[in-house]
Amino acid sequence: MGFLSLLVYSTVAASIQPALAAPATNGYDYVDPLIGTINGGHVFAGATLPFGMAKAVADATVDNQGGYASNGSPISGFSHMHDSGTGGSSSLANFPLFVVPGCKGDDINGCVFPKNQRAVGVVEGSVSARPGYFSIGLQSGINAEMTVSNHTALYKFSFHGNATGKDAITGPVKPLIFLDLIDLQNSRKSGEARIDPKTGRMTGSGTFVPSFGVGRYTLHYCADFKGGSIRDTGVFVNTRGSNEFKNMTMFEDDGAPIPGGTYLWFDEVKKGHEITARVGLSFISPEKACKNAEEEIPNFNFQNTLNKAEKAWRKKFSVIKIGTGKANQAKGDISMDDLQTIFWSGVYRAMISPQDYTGENPLWESDEPYYDSYYCIWDSFRSIHPFLTLVDPHSQTLMIRSLIDIYRHEGYLPDCRMTLSKGYTQGGSNADIVLVESFLKGITDGVDWETGYEALIKDAEVEAPNWGIEGRGGLLSWKRYGYIPADDFDPFGIGTYTRSISRTVEYAYNDFCIALMAKKLGKEQDYEKYSKRAGNWLNLYKSDQTSIIRGADSGFTGFLQPKYLNGTFGFQDPNFCSPLNNFDSCYGGPQGHETYEGSSWLYTFFAPGDMAALIKTLGGPDEFVRRLDYFHESGLLYVGDEQGFLPVYQYHYAGRPGKSAERIHYYIPSQFNTSLAGIPGNDDSGAMGSFAALSMLGIFPNPGQDVYFITPPFFPSISITNQVTGKTATIKNVNYDAKFKNIYIQSAKLNGRKYTKNYLTHDFFLNGDILELTLGPKESLKWGTGEDDVPPSLSTN
Repeated sequence: MGFLSLLVYSTVAASIQPALAAPATNGYDYVDPLIGTINGGHVFAGATLPFGMAKAVADATVDNQGGYASNGSPISGFSHMHDSGTGGSSSLANFPLFVVPGCKGDDINGCVFPKNQRAVGVVEGSVSARPGYFSIGLQSGINAEMTVSNHTALYKFSFHGNATGKDAITGPVKPLIFLDLIDLQNSRKSGEARIDPKTGRMTGSGTFVPSFGVGRYTLHYCADFKGGSIRDTGVFVNTRGSNEFKNMTMFEDDGAPIPGGTYLWFDEVKKGHEITARVGLSFISPEKACKNAEEEIPNFNFQNTLNKAEKAWRKKFSVIKIGTGKANQAKGDISMDDLQTIFWSGVYRAMISPQDYTGENPLWESDEPYYDSYYCIWDSFRSIHPFLTLVDPHSQTLMIRSLIDIYRHEGYLPDCRMTLSKGYTQGGSNADIVLVESFLKGITDGVDWETGYEALIKDAEVEAPNWGIEGRGGLLSWKRYGYIPADDFDPFGIGTYTRSISRTVEYAYNDFCIALMAKKLGKEQDYEKYSKRAGNWLNLYKSDQTSIIRGADSGFTGFLQPKYLNGTFGFQDPNFCSPLNNFDSCYGGPQGHETYEGSSWLYTFFAPGDMAALIKTLGGPDEFVRRLDYFHESGLLYVGDEQGFLPVYQYHYAGRPGKSAERIHYYIPSQFNTSLAGIPGNDDSGAMGSFAALSMLGIFPNPGQDVYFITPPFFPSISITNQVTGKTATIKNVNYDAKFKNIYIQSAKLNGRKYTKNYLTHDFFLNGDILELTLGPKESLKWGTGEDDVPPSLSTN
């Protein structure tokens, strides 16, 4: 993840009252799927349904983890499944179609098949995207549009006969479409492809490896075409094609997989002619892929399919209403339209994954839903799942049921999962946090919470044989010493022996969340056990550890440090793996260090279950605020990694909610904006999007708990209708101003009564309550500052 320089964001006054609010419009009209498609954002820009399996887009050749990238790199094909916002290796994009206006010399071997040679340039300014739709123009004279159903991609290719440069051909346009048995990361192990010479139907399968996990998966396809008369069909291998054969098989070898697949060559077409391609997908069989396509898009009707996709997205967005008043006409530093684009685009990206593979799981038989592309829960627990619990509890319920069913059949909850495969763990067993928060917030419909609790206890008590892909490691030491030693002795499982600091604090918070659920269930012994373990983060606190920043003493003492089995401390520079010092040195693998994707500075702030104890440990509220200010202002914090989210709001625990408001108004729009690079790091399946959305609603959560930090929404008013109760909760700003000078809450009323707490619970949304926030230009010394006004902590409740 690259570090983006911060932009200057000034604030000046222009007062607008919520009484002026105009009717809100649907968020669909504000979404820009291209935000985050450059500079490492890796956002999927193509066509998808909410949580859909099929995800169609043009695949770029550079920085293409999300398929398309707005970096000017050429296009190597059009593929039908993707993840969004991930780091590491590119994932999915199996079985790409490649379309050419003809072959040179009108000879099949005049066409270029290898992916690294066939790529064609993009026509500048031709890319267009909105939810459920993507289009692009190529220098080969071909325009491509695409939309999707849940398991099927639908493409419309038009041929204009105006190819330029290396893509130009002499003679009439005789389109050729071929399907390559490959994926983005070139991971194919085997494959087979067939084509029916009469109908042009292509079917086949391929076996690939996951991009951030272990094992293999097999995917199947069924491609049909409409709009042209068939001239020829055949297969290709490497650089050569032949019409003599109509099926082919690719086997695993020691090198990179060579191109191979089937082709369909059409007779001459006129300028502007359209050919439609429908590609069904399945993890079960090619026959199931054909069935999916035929049932979901029976008539190849592009507009009808697009209309259904748009309707699905509008329905998802409809539970949120934004009141803008006359703010659209106000001349702030950022327009209300741009604010809505940032917000709604974040909402949209938070609903791309996890992906609904229900009915497409060949690993076990079950009546439960199956969701995949939890990529990864280490990222998503912090904002994606809290957001979905709030605005789409139906989908969140299905995901919870899916996670519990994965536990039933795989033995552990996943921390990361993609393409039916176990992904790598990054820290704790963080599905624990997702389950507990959902339980606390009333996710119940069809959920087997008895088995869910059993899964949590297994994470906490039974070490996984390979804790690099599930569960926790080092549980012998965790129970015996209360921390993960840097030189841990672990005879019960295998994993990567790094991240001792970050694993310790994450295990502690995992256990805190289990304690919350145990208490709610009346399991007092479990509550006592896991409450005690929840304090283990303190065992790595070295009270005399100093920190040198840019050659000078930072002025702060006391940081988490690695500790050995014998109880003595080791050393890792507190700023190591921050943007100021070897930022990229703390990833996974044996070469990693004692913190993961962040510094000891960052992880010293991570005690979400007992912020009161952390504040006391770090010198009390004033000293804590001074340290947190320094963390934000020195360059140590990178908000483009998900651990950077919570420190924006931890001022609430020190009775300084106004400082949280200051911070979020700095990061939005300096780091989150409407540009193609409008997010500060990988979107990580929508984590950045959901962080922005929750922050702009003024209700960012402490994930794993029933706590929402109150800050003023970025709009005059917001409303959320709960799917379970049907009631609508509303937050209104009094003295809202478009230039955001009035960002400090002076007083609040809940349902007309004085309200001093600086947080809400989920009941606010279930009950359809109304919160009125009176704003001013200076931080209040009264509202939300008292001991009884801050969110609960383990040591004080």
